Amino acid sequence: MKGEFDTKDHLIKATAEDVRVFAAVTTDLVRDGVKRHDCYPVAAAALGRTMTGALLFAANLKNKEAVTIKINGGGALGSIVADAVPEGFVRGYVTNPHVDLPAKSPTESNPHGKIDVAGGVGRNGLVTVNRFTGLKEPITGSAEIVSGEIAEDLTNYLATSEQTPSSVGLGVLVGKDLDIISAGGFLIQPLPNASDSSITKLENNLKTIDPVSTMIENGLDAEGIIRELLKGFDQINILSTTDLAFRCHCSKRRIEDTLMTLTEKDLNNLVEDGKAEVVCQFCGKKYQFSKEELVALRNVGLGKVHL
Repeated sequence: MKGEFDTKDHLIKATAEDVRVFAAVTTDLVRDGVKRHDCYPVAAAALGRTMTGALLFAANLKNKEAVTIKINGGGALGSIVADAVPEGFVRGYVTNPHVDLPAKSPTESNPHGKIDVAGGVGRNGLVTVNRFTGLKEPITGSAEIVSGEIAEDLTNYLATSEQTPSSVGLGVLVGKDLDIISAGGFLIQPLPNASDSSITKLENNLKTIDPVSTMIENGLDAEGIIRELLKGFDQINILSTTDLAFRCHCSKRRIEDTLMTLTEKDLNNLVEDGKAEVVCQFCGKKYQFSKEELVALRNVGLGKVHL
């Protein structure tokens, strides 16, 4: 169904009988991230899938908690990293955004061919997930990459590292002009002691639904995706809706704190250069520092001045 939230990114949480499901439309935030990092199609699809996956993982966290997903399969893209919080904000980057690989063979449903995300990600590496829950150290888990397609890798991670049977679906449709036409995803899990009939219905639906990006391109919002996933279930309970956006929490003060961790030699070199520019890896924002600012930071770092 096409509902009131179809014009902006959002995530919906729902339950039905013996299952729970999170579904998200992320077209605008993926477009934002892709433009910030000047991604070519393979990187755009990989980054969009990873950011969407991070939002789905974060949906089950409490406020002020966070999750980071890092995927590195040894491929040309390098690492794909995304941070997300349950309030609906995400940021991310890919090490090599200008990777250009030929599309996979065209099919009748996709005459332009499928973007080779797996080829860019590689299959020799790990999915690593850090959950920041307020404890002194984050809860960290990892699993081997099984396909490089990201959704299958996150599904495998949940099953092997967190012992949580799940199905993750992710999709990003990139146009010829590198615009993001549609993006989104879902995470669905049987609840403990789910009946065999519920699991069978769910498995059958997963086999027959359209790709996520196709459903969104055709006008479905997150609730519509959930109803496709849960066809045949008696009652679907919509629990909450969260607006989503690409948002980075970088700031000049955070960059200053990082600069003050440099060695005295490195700080002196920056002072001698007379200026410095630091670019946030996650969002691409540039921070400029004058010679006077660098001298002040060096003095603070060396303990000569106490704020």
